[in-house]
Amino acid sequence: MASEWCIGIIGGSGLYEIEGLEDAQWIAIETPWGEPSDEILCGTLAGVKVRFLPRHGRGHPISPTELNARANIDALKRAGCTDIVAISAVGSLREELEPGRFALVDQFIDRTFARASTYFTNGFVAHVSMADPTCERLSELCAKALTACEGKVAVGATYLAMEGPQFSTRAESRMYRQWGADIIGMTGLPEAKLAREAELPYALVGMVTDYDCWREDDAVDVTEVVAQMQENGALARAMVVKLIESLPKRRKASPIDTVLDAAVITAPEEQDPEVVAKLDAVGKRLFAKK
Repeated sequence: MASEWCIGIIGGSGLYEIEGLEDAQWIAIETPWGEPSDEILCGTLAGVKVRFLPRHGRGHPISPTELNARANIDALKRAGCTDIVAISAVGSLREELEPGRFALVDQFIDRTFARASTYFTNGFVAHVSMADPTCERLSELCAKALTACEGKVAVGATYLAMEGPQFSTRAESRMYRQWGADIIGMTGLPEAKLAREAELPYALVGMVTDYDCWREDDAVDVTEVVAQMQENGALARAMVVKLIESLPKRRKASPIDTVLDAAVITAPEEQDPEVVAKLDAVGKRLFAKK
């Protein structure tokens, strides 16, 4: 497995660039799954390879439902990423997770319904485990980096992924709290599922912008959300730099690096060559063994 880090950063609302990259250049990457949200900004930071993708595209022209998450993850894999840190604006479902706080996600509840959520379709079926959907090692490194930047951090948050682009009704918001969700957003899934299928350790840093509408007389206001996003964005950028600077010199192998070894269920003689061809990046390591 790769012993050298190549960190993919997926920037969500409020994070559209990475500062301080050396030899930075935007590179267009084609994928068999369509176009990713944007070109990928490639460079190095503190001697570490970094690949940055603005999730909604520069200028935020792409809505959550229309995001091509399969192309995004595939493109980052093609760009050489070993790990992915996703940064995303979220609403809070808990009083103690106030606007301005950052939350490291360790679980998801999926309420999306209009998005392609897997690379493995008819002709090549695989079932990866999502019991622990984020990378503990990467999440801990992000939490330490945020703390070093004097950010307020919560760990172990459950993220409710909703379809959008509308915000929740009060009834939905209160129901999600009863389900045990802590934060709510529109982009964490299927992104995390696809990263797992691509054998990429994935951490999600949620930037709390507002309280969701479960509180009496509160409603989500886009103007307030954007203002808080801008404030959170400065700290998120500092966190990324601190994270990169603090990475261990050598990347130790992760169990996620080889998750497909125990996931593929389609017999070799029944695997569709056209489907396999589309998996040339996602399943590169798996196919290289044959």
